[in-house]
Amino acid sequence: PGDKVVAQIHTVEAEETPDKLLARGRAFAAVGDLSRAEQYFAAALDRGADPRVALPLLLRVCAEQHRYRAAIDYAEPLLKKHPDDERLRFVVASFYMTIGETATAREHLARVTEQRPNFAAPHFALGVLLRDDIGDVVAADAQFRAYLRIEPRGAHVEEAWSSLLKLVDHGGTPISVPSVWRDVNAAPSHDPPKKGAP
Repeated sequence: PGDKVVAQIHTVEAEETPDKLLARGRAFAAVGDLSRAEQYFAAALDRGADPRVALPLLLRVCAEQHRYRAAIDYAEPLLKKHPDDERLRFVVASFYMTIGETATAREHLARVTEQRPNFAAPHFALGVLLRDDIGDVVAADAQFRAYLRIEPRGAHVEEAWSSLLKLVDHGGTPISVPSVWRDVNAAPSHDPPKKGAP
């Protein structure tokens, strides 16, 4: 097996142009040989292929093989070079969430929401992480509200609405309103928007 791997590496190294390497990688991916596809896409990236082309291909085959740690290892060097690439940071955060590294995922998601506050998906992802993994329902509520404000008809609207904190009347006891709301009148309706409504 070791000799076979060495032979494969030599073959990859012989096909040095990024375009050829990418073409080979696509061909192997098309027939389901994701391990070989990963080798060629990684080699293309090393040989100077445009990362906007090569990296998504590489990360996709890694994800399909459930090689999430490998995907992170491929993506993070580029993220260090381009720290303002919010979409790449969001992808990296998603991989960290998948492998259960909650603290690191939270750091990346928080940075994305700060750098690009109108990017809806990271707000939803951060809300889910805060709700399910950290148990901070108030902080999660703020993220779900941000998501609903940005994407009122987005793919995750129903889950976001169902995750919002509700105001409850405790039989005359003053209602405790989370600090995320400035006053009771600022709290949105609890009914999600009807589909097809303007």
